[in-house]
Amino acid sequence: MSSPTVLRRRLGNELGKLRASRDLSAKDVAAALGWSASKLSRIESGLVSLQERDAAKLLAHYGITSPEEVKQFLSLTRQSRQQGWWHAYGDALPERFRAYVGFEADATKIATFQCELVPGLLQTERYARQIMRSMKPAGSAEDLELKLALRMQRQDILDRHDPPQLWAIIGESVIRRPVGDESVMAEQLSHIATMAEERPNITVQVLPFAAGAHTALGSSFSLLSFSDIPGSIVYSETITTKTYIEQQSEIYRHEDIFHRLMASSTQPEKSILWLRKAAEEYNA
Repeated sequence: MSSPTVLRRRLGNELGKLRASRDLSAKDVAAALGWSASKLSRIESGLVSLQERDAAKLLAHYGITSPEEVKQFLSLTRQSRQQGWWHAYGDALPERFRAYVGFEADATKIATFQCELVPGLLQTERYARQIMRSMKPAGSAEDLELKLALRMQRQDILDRHDPPQLWAIIGESVIRRPVGDESVMAEQLSHIATMAEERPNITVQVLPFAAGAHTALGSSFSLLSFSDIPGSIVYSETITTKTYIEQQSEIYRHEDIFHRLMASSTQPEKSILWLRKAAEEYNA
């Protein structure tokens, strides 16, 4: 069953198509309902929950009067408002990141470029703990452990019977910069290599310093695709912002960037050997 996040996106997509079929702009619809244009945009993007009363207002504005059609839309609205497993983590999960966890849980393909850190889905517990301590040194131990548990549970999608295809490109700095002591790094790099070797759905490449300037300098991002809803999304984040991109032109741009990074990176088989060698060096 799809997560509430993906159900929200499916609902938003259907509402967006209804609006477009009536040749109405988002600005005009929002104004007619007394909403802000950003509210309607977030609804159609699936980034926020939709109240049934608001769904009813939209349907009425679009001239949807068939009892059966209204019933289907309102049923989807109710389903999309259910809480996913990640809501149990409360404040340990930032509001803007909740949508990503839901998208990640239902993605069939995940392409991620991380220039500084091991992607969350491939992090070991000890590596993740060190990262979290470094990024929030004043945080409580309880909060850290809760965030750590969330990160580890996110990785369950890799163990299900239909795991997503994960293609991860990591910068060489991920290998070279020590996180924790040598044993933490050796374990982490060995783990990535093992996952890439043993899981046919996981591919890992290392982008070497020797590649020089590249198309994603100074950024990291993830591309997520789904089987039951159209289109992909791009997710990127900095220390203070989390951004979701759905414009088709920007999706194409990020897909092109990712393919260029693939071409500039060490081939998967050699990347695994590199990771193994680096792990041995940390263990020496």
